[in-house]
Amino acid sequence: MKGRKWMSLLLAAALASMAVLAGCGSGDSGKTKVRIGEVTRSLFYAPEYVAIEKGFFEEEGLDVELTTTPGGDKTMTALLSNVIDVALVGSETSIYVYQQGSDDPIINFAQLTQTDGTFLVAREAVSGFDWNSLKGSVFLGQRKGGMPQMAGEFALKKKGIDPHADLELIQNVDFANIPAAFSSGTGDYVQLFEPTASIFEKEGRGHVVASFGAESGHLPYTVFMAKQSYIGKNGKTVQAFTNAVHKAQLWVNENSAEAIADTVLPYFENVDRDILISSIDRYKQQGSFASDPVIDEAEWNNLLDVMTSAGELEKRTEHSEIVNTEFAEKAIDAVK
Repeated sequence: MKGRKWMSLLLAAALASMAVLAGCGSGDSGKTKVRIGEVTRSLFYAPEYVAIEKGFFEEEGLDVELTTTPGGDKTMTALLSNVIDVALVGSETSIYVYQQGSDDPIINFAQLTQTDGTFLVAREAVSGFDWNSLKGSVFLGQRKGGMPQMAGEFALKKKGIDPHADLELIQNVDFANIPAAFSSGTGDYVQLFEPTASIFEKEGRGHVVASFGAESGHLPYTVFMAKQSYIGKNGKTVQAFTNAVHKAQLWVNENSAEAIADTVLPYFENVDRDILISSIDRYKQQGSFASDPVIDEAEWNNLLDVMTSAGELEKRTEHSEIVNTEFAEKAIDAVK
């Protein structure tokens, strides 16, 4: 996901003249409208849905419009072309854009998740799982250059496995089609988010044997970000937005998986409540939900290490270049 693809993405955004909408407006309610684009619909983003359902955005004077824009490239294109105001996507996308020399860089301002959100799912039940058992297997991976694949490869390397030499690695399946491909017989192992991993277990289509989130360490995996120009013109809105996110983070921290599941149920109408609970509990247990919105430098450096290991980073983009912690730090002081 380097060079040419992201240059093409920038060009596509520049040509999207029909979507050029500067700043943010106010609806009939008098609240400030903010358009959010999330990279996928996932229980991994439970605090985002909590912020909406518990009225935390409304308390901050915001009227949010949430759209799912599947894939990091689509989400970033929507942000660059002003179709959305704020993106919820992996920080690596902002680095790719920055390294193409954007005049209006994408700034990471509030972290939502702080670990990888995928689980290693085996086709057969495994007793006493050993990572070395992956060697020689067919591994149905994620998109090259995306955070799931990069963090997964980083974890595998920590376990002494070269994903490109020790595995038959499949990476030509679209993100949305990966579960179906595994169900139809492709691969011995697959990397899946929740609630899909738990659904597969319940239906006997696979078995969770390990967590990539537990192995790859803390990093700014999914972050709210916006164009520098938007933040410059709408600082009060960005602060209100970050305050609402932190309110949701505290609420998720303090409440049970059951209470969280009941709150986010409208976003997962086709998923059984028990699956929602087990999925959320997995994420809570491994500390995937960030407890505050600050993107700290240690996490950022871990992200750069992951990207470097994957061969996707031409040069290190330092924390100070495209991360703004001011809003997150103020939110911590303001929200108790």
